[in-house]
Amino acid sequence: MKSKDIKFLEIRYLRGPNIWTYRPVIEALVDIGELEDFPSNTIPGFYERLTALLPSLVEHRCSYGERGGFLRRVEEGTWAAHMLEHVTLELQNLAGMPGGFGKARETSTRGVYRVVVRAWHEDVTRSCLYAGRNLLLAAIKDQTFDVAGTVERLADMAERKLLGPSTGCIVEAATAKDRRIPAIRLLATGNLVQLGYGARSRRIWTAETDRTSAIAEGISRDKDLTKTLLKSCGVPVPEGRLVDSAEDAWDAAEDIGLPVVVKPSDGNHARGVFTNLMAREEVESAYAAAVVEGSGVIVERYVRGSEHRLLIVGGKLAAAARGETAKVVGDGRSTIDELIDSQINSDPRRGAAEEFPLDIIALADNPVARLEVSRQGFAPDSVPAAGREVLIVRSGNHTDDVTDLVHPETAATASLAARIVGLDIAGVDLVCEDISQPLDGQRGGIVEVNAGPGLLMHLKPETGQPRPVGRAIVDELFPNGDDGRIPVVGVTGSFGKTTVARLIASLLTLSGRHTGLASSDGLFVHRRCIAQGDNANWGGAHRLLMNRAVEAAVFENGTDSILSEGLAYDRCQVGVITNAEAARHFGRYHVETPEQVFTVLRTQVDLVLPTGAAVLNASQPMLVEIAPLCDGEVIFFGLDAALPTLVEHLAQGKRAVFVRNERVVLANGANETEIASLKGIPLTNGGRTDYQIENVLAASGAAWALGIGPEIIRTGLQTFTIA
Repeated sequence: MKSKDIKFLEIRYLRGPNIWTYRPVIEALVDIGELEDFPSNTIPGFYERLTALLPSLVEHRCSYGERGGFLRRVEEGTWAAHMLEHVTLELQNLAGMPGGFGKARETSTRGVYRVVVRAWHEDVTRSCLYAGRNLLLAAIKDQTFDVAGTVERLADMAERKLLGPSTGCIVEAATAKDRRIPAIRLLATGNLVQLGYGARSRRIWTAETDRTSAIAEGISRDKDLTKTLLKSCGVPVPEGRLVDSAEDAWDAAEDIGLPVVVKPSDGNHARGVFTNLMAREEVESAYAAAVVEGSGVIVERYVRGSEHRLLIVGGKLAAAARGETAKVVGDGRSTIDELIDSQINSDPRRGAAEEFPLDIIALADNPVARLEVSRQGFAPDSVPAAGREVLIVRSGNHTDDVTDLVHPETAATASLAARIVGLDIAGVDLVCEDISQPLDGQRGGIVEVNAGPGLLMHLKPETGQPRPVGRAIVDELFPNGDDGRIPVVGVTGSFGKTTVARLIASLLTLSGRHTGLASSDGLFVHRRCIAQGDNANWGGAHRLLMNRAVEAAVFENGTDSILSEGLAYDRCQVGVITNAEAARHFGRYHVETPEQVFTVLRTQVDLVLPTGAAVLNASQPMLVEIAPLCDGEVIFFGLDAALPTLVEHLAQGKRAVFVRNERVVLANGANETEIASLKGIPLTNGGRTDYQIENVLAASGAAWALGIGPEIIRTGLQTFTIA
């Protein structure tokens, strides 16, 4: 076969809602060159090579809507751009990023396509796109391609750049269809996330929130202080004290009574925690290891039973898990280290990354496990007899869900412990023999209260059902169905956008709301310019949505910004389209027809919330056609009250804004309210400038949709001027 290639002419990251979908995507302008003349069914052996490289493509349904649909298209004949879409999506799936949205569309240039794929992270999806191109060319040219190595590289990249599982489950719960709380990632590769917009937003960092007190977190890290506070409030804790030497540790153990636990006073993740110590040598050895893990060491009474983690959210038990005991069984041939690798670490749930619910166990890195093994008379290189059971970890990862077994008194005690420390979200560790019974009767006790607890154990338990812990946290942050939204207004159209956006922002400010405005005139917060120049873009809007002083926000959205960046917000309360002159938009970003202009402008209406409104120009046939696509209310505006669209709309009892007898009228069906004379509105030049009158009508309709009363609208129109 002659040399074939797939070239990327341009790659754009659409960060928010766009003409393709509500979600972020990568849009690539792709030139397949000579391959335009070689659909898949004309390339000998291609189908077999592609399916051998990526057999999981059989799950892609494609246009046939059934399993194997895409491969059927490949057999029948499809083009390289379409196959690039599916190969890229499958590489994302294999790398741990589920999501099937993709499109491949021709442009007016032969062989040039727009390929669109869902983007979980810009860098990762770009890498998947390039890898997909290389894999596809390898299949076309009958060359080798390292699929396993590529997927491993992409998965590693995804692990480093995507949200961790704890943060991810909270974000997923917040953005679910029944909550629809917007989420903004505040760090490119970290777990700091804002839920909601502006003044009504909340922030999380893994399982910590902006309500997690720094003082409470500091208390939780000091195990001795935590125990002192809990004990003073009647919470059962094991007796113990701080020690300052190995000898002091043994003295404390004798005073408390064996067996004992030795652990760091400010450690975490169970590092350096030695349990069930019975001899002086064990206590002193444990002290030496524990002191390295923290700034001090505690010796306390050993509580018999299993360790349990109770997740407390907002004072309520959200989930509970029981700790595992890890053991190996000798075969007469393998060393302890080899048995750990073959019998414990081979479990696919174990790994070093956060998404694995169980940890890898390595004696070389785990002094607690080494001590446990040595107490049984073994070393890492010892070979136990066949059938001999060797305990490796007495209490490690919490693997078994026991939420439904927790005794109500125990749940209440754990909740009290979280409140005493001052944590809104806490992982309360307690030890007891029977979690279904009260602690007092079995001498159980709370051993730690942790801030920022991991959630994976509750999401992926070894036994028992997963618990909706992300939802519990979201419900605590946003009670009673709160969606964390401020009023957001988006303004687009062929012209007049800047003026309309400025006027709406002025009316919102006059109504008493601390208002942000992102426009081509600059970025404003409460009439103060915080950034000069063109800010009618994703970056300007993003800054306002992150600003926790902003109570309402207005965004000017040019079609270029929609096409090149996407919108910064997921939904809006009001979407305004001032007008639509298709020819103004031709020739940019491959927009060449009125139908394509329609697709761009409708993006603004697609984002209107069911409780919101689209404000549309009734004199524009394209906008009248867009109106039925709105999930919320439609408010038409027009210069002439006799416009057929307005007449029909009002006859249906709906709202409209128009001019009659040179006065601006708000009409709801047959009910009309005159709010101002055009001669008293400076922007309209005494009622002589039609396009400015339309701008006034559009802004008035938006203000009305936002619940701003006629008196404030009147005052705002009469005092607004363009500097």
